[in-house]
Amino acid sequence: MSPIATPFLEMSQAIIEAGGEALKKCYQCGTCTGTCPWTPITHFNIRMLVRLSQLGLEGMDENMWSCSTCKFCVDRCPRGVEIIDLVRAIRNVYSNGGRLPQSLRAFVGSMSARGNPWSGDEDKRNDWAKGQYPLFTEGKEYLNWTCCTSCYDPRNIRVAKATARILNAAGLSWGLPPTTVQCCSESLNKVGDLELFERLKTTNLQFFDTNNVQKMIVSSPHCLDTFSKQYGRDYKVIHLSELLSELIKAGKLNPVKDLGGVKVTYHDPCYLGRHNHIYDAPRDVLQAIPGLEFVEMDRNREQSMCCGGGGGGLWLEKLKGERLSDLRIEQAMATGATVLATACPYCIAMFEDSILTLNVADKIQVKDVAELLLESLDLEVE
Repeated sequence: MSPIATPFLEMSQAIIEAGGEALKKCYQCGTCTGTCPWTPITHFNIRMLVRLSQLGLEGMDENMWSCSTCKFCVDRCPRGVEIIDLVRAIRNVYSNGGRLPQSLRAFVGSMSARGNPWSGDEDKRNDWAKGQYPLFTEGKEYLNWTCCTSCYDPRNIRVAKATARILNAAGLSWGLPPTTVQCCSESLNKVGDLELFERLKTTNLQFFDTNNVQKMIVSSPHCLDTFSKQYGRDYKVIHLSELLSELIKAGKLNPVKDLGGVKVTYHDPCYLGRHNHIYDAPRDVLQAIPGLEFVEMDRNREQSMCCGGGGGGLWLEKLKGERLSDLRIEQAMATGATVLATACPYCIAMFEDSILTLNVADKIQVKDVAELLLESLDLEVE
């Protein structure tokens, strides 16, 4: 056997083994490709990816990294194939083989060296708070887990600040994680670097266990999904939109300022909606705000269009015309809304970029549900 053939066969066998029973269940009906939001705008073909995997063939590199793990295909697969798990397993084979795309190598390198995906200094994780808010210690009710994107991305820092002000206004007992914690590592899990995922996860678990963390507030649906499904602990993890809805209903938050008739539409993040079935809470918050006219996009709730940021997509380079976030901005504008609300830092980052790309900053803004709620609360300006 030639030295060239040996690595090829080893890779082929590794792909088949990684796919496991999921590969055997798929009978190539094509429902996944028919429902995939990428199909109309890119070459990506999830059915072809699965077929090549079944055959243990190479040639998947172009297809490998496009999946944003939005869960459309999983929810509609007639055979119940967990396609996201399959994609993640195959990506792990490629990741271990050193075949990550260049843009993802930078992201993974930052996670390995700095514990976050933004190349941010570890000791500056909480700089956005400017020392105004306490760190979590045993005895506080909630750990307010600020997503790395909310700590380092300048746009999403505004969401972290809005969240902190609202939690204080509601009189909750809470604290921030120290700078020694690591990213929840959900994107590492999705791009296939499972070894590094486990390493960073262990660091976080040591903090959670040592400090007896019982309840966590998360603003990122990706953190929500990872902590509740991948960390193996029985924490109460609540998404910020759920908490805000509960606090409003309990009378602990009172949105009284009229927003003057601003028309707002809402984008359901994939990992809040399809992955975790949270649809009503963010809408309840928006509809409790005086002077806010709420309007739905045609594609909403279970049918919501993906922004493209999941599955490592936030760090992938995409050409104009091949970005789901561009389509979503156009869908939002079609409603006549001047504000696109959402509840995910990835979605905010993707939409802000698309607004610049499409040159529509004078027509529509992107805001987190928490930012809109803060505008309606009668609080003193900091």
